[in-house]
Amino acid sequence: MRETHPYNLIVLLGPTASGKTKLAAQLAYDLGSEIISGDSRQVYRGMDLGTGKDLEEFTVEGKKIPYHLIDIIDPTEDFSVYDYQRLFYKCFQEIASRGIIPILVGGSGLYIDCVLRGYQMPKAPINGNLRMELEKLDLVELRNRLLSVKTALHNTTDLLDRERIIRAIEIALAPENEELSRPYLNPFVVGVRWKRDVLRQRITERLKKRLEAGMVEEVENLHKKGLSFERLKYFGLEYRFIALYLEGQLTYKEMFEQLKTKIHQFAKRQETWFRRMERLGVKIHWLDEPRYEELRALVFKALYGNTSYC
Repeated sequence: MRETHPYNLIVLLGPTASGKTKLAAQLAYDLGSEIISGDSRQVYRGMDLGTGKDLEEFTVEGKKIPYHLIDIIDPTEDFSVYDYQRLFYKCFQEIASRGIIPILVGGSGLYIDCVLRGYQMPKAPINGNLRMELEKLDLVELRNRLLSVKTALHNTTDLLDRERIIRAIEIALAPENEELSRPYLNPFVVGVRWKRDVLRQRITERLKKRLEAGMVEEVENLHKKGLSFERLKYFGLEYRFIALYLEGQLTYKEMFEQLKTKIHQFAKRQETWFRRMERLGVKIHWLDEPRYEELRALVFKALYGNTSYC
């Protein structure tokens, strides 16, 4: 007989460089659990240092912790929030069917938010052929085309902006999204946070270590394998600024300083998103400058009613 718990998903979220991956792996070891990544870039193969996969942290006491939604597509392929939502639900159901409570860990607020609150994400990829056709039309012709495929317009600004009209036509003509089978989720959400100056120092030290470990060479190798600099810049942060350095547009020092600043700003935006999630009803149990013992006690109490259950 399977044991029942008040929660069927543990979520560990936090800004970049907050140490959440290592904490989640230790927790998975103690719970006999598996990790689902909640990171928008870790899905890509070959993008390791720049996305902070830290795969070595998934080995605890000599045991490899199973992880999911990491290294699942090539960086030449597009991957949307809709794709993540679909794969997460499938992954969650498979793990839960084995009587395991998964641990979702990451810092991509939109990705985590979309699965926890279950809002419908439209899937309408860029249609190059359609856009070539639409670019030949003037504004009046575009409006008429939109009205012919989308008779009920609730937002009149669709008719005032050329790019928005084209995108609206693209969405209207895209194949209907498959209806996602959303499983019942009752998550226990834990957030990790640090004082701003401490987090900034952690980010800076982590960036130095990754550069020393070969992050520039990682980006260089991706380019040699066929990824254009423009495509690399699309992935943002580390890939964008190292691509600019490799193109000769930045010196190494400029690259480091600008990238450091952008990651600091990114961490601040992550924290803003998490606060937004709270305002929209997601209960987050915060741990300040967390130690693993604190996390373990909090989660075990939530699951078992005490902190010493084994």
